[in-house]
Amino acid sequence: MGPFILDVQGCELDAEERELLAHPTVGGVIFFRRNYHDRAQLSALVKAIRAVKPGLLLTVDHEGGRVQRFRDGFFPLPAPGTLAALNHPDKLTLLEDAGWMMAAELLAHDIDLSFAPVLDLERGSEVIGDRSFGTDPEPVIEHAGAYIRGMNSAGMAAVAKHFPGHGSVRADSHKESPVDPRDYAEIEQADMVPFRALIAAGLVQGMMPAHVIYSAVDPHPAGFSSFWLQQVLRRKLGFEGLIFSDDLTMEGAAVAGSYADRAHSALQAGCDLLLACNHRAGAVQIIDALPHDLQRDLSALRKRELSVPGKHDTASSQLYSSRRWREASERLRRLEG
Repeated sequence: MGPFILDVQGCELDAEERELLAHPTVGGVIFFRRNYHDRAQLSALVKAIRAVKPGLLLTVDHEGGRVQRFRDGFFPLPAPGTLAALNHPDKLTLLEDAGWMMAAELLAHDIDLSFAPVLDLERGSEVIGDRSFGTDPEPVIEHAGAYIRGMNSAGMAAVAKHFPGHGSVRADSHKESPVDPRDYAEIEQADMVPFRALIAAGLVQGMMPAHVIYSAVDPHPAGFSSFWLQQVLRRKLGFEGLIFSDDLTMEGAAVAGSYADRAHSALQAGCDLLLACNHRAGAVQIIDALPHDLQRDLSALRKRELSVPGKHDTASSQLYSSRRWREASERLRRLEG
């Protein structure tokens, strides 16, 4: 498959989108809230996309809390930070339940991947907040590890973000270009610790770098930095999975130039797969700029030990009537009381 992951505009495909999906550089789709009306509609949209090009990697940001793209008809997942902050004897079980439910529900609708979990430490960031599993490395390792084990038990790979850590800069990289002035040693001894530990434990199959400039270390945002992606992530931390760029249309990526320049810079730095969302003209520029023979092996992120049988509506009905679903949902719903 090609390395480019794009979005679609609504609840059904239009003619232009069918043409774009068929392009050899396109390897996946990322969904947003505007693509969802109900479960039957989502299954129909997924089926239509699969009919254009079987094998596309279908993805979404579906962490829980405020970052949950599919709402009515999907389980209302608590924010990771809400679960992590509980004073509850079964907190790790609840975190594992949340990871399993998130993954199982998406897989039942034939969506391969949620870009989760966030491994950033929460140290005052506007964009991270309760998406984080904690303020310090050890709790984040423990809490995110439980969440990932739940994802993995449903058959979904984990994509950790935002390497080497977005939580210590206040600015939102969707809207501006954040700069983190700390030196490498401070970042390594705090923000990078969860990434290093969970990579070493074999729990991370994908990685998304931050659109943050760590100015004392490298002049480029991490997602455009061969230092961060190749020297640190690949060589020092030994990460062997796939690296996804964060959205190349975000303001934090603008320092890399045009949309085509951003794509080339991200690939050159070490990204394997590229995302560009909510900007059709920019997506077309990237598609036109990429070599047609540029391919990526997505097998590492495919469903592995999928415990949810079947696909589409059949899988959904089996999931929602399963004992695992009933018990997990009851435990999580009790928290609301």
